[in-house]
Amino acid sequence: MQTMPFLLQTFNILVDLLTTLIFIRVVLSWLVRDKNALTEFIVRCTEPILAPVRRLLPIMGGMDFSPIAAYFILSILRQIINQAFL
Repeated sequence: MQTMPFLLQTFNILVDLLTTLIFIRVVLSWLVRDKNALTEFIVRCTEPILAPVRRLLPIMGGMDFSPIAAYFILSILRQIINQAFL
């Protein structure tokens, strides 16, 4: 059963990477108005997670809360997966 810890570790690394990219996207949305290769890459990586959340959440007061909701969803998913396989 050596593969499960490897798969679990890989899953946790991917969740860490996604949450970091979401955080960077939020910060860049405040600071950078120009599109460049870095911002396009981050949007392409995070949009598959943020778009479904954005469809479920209404934009309130001009604020997009999908990054916050996605962070909580990823955190809960991580806890469920880690508890199920440890």
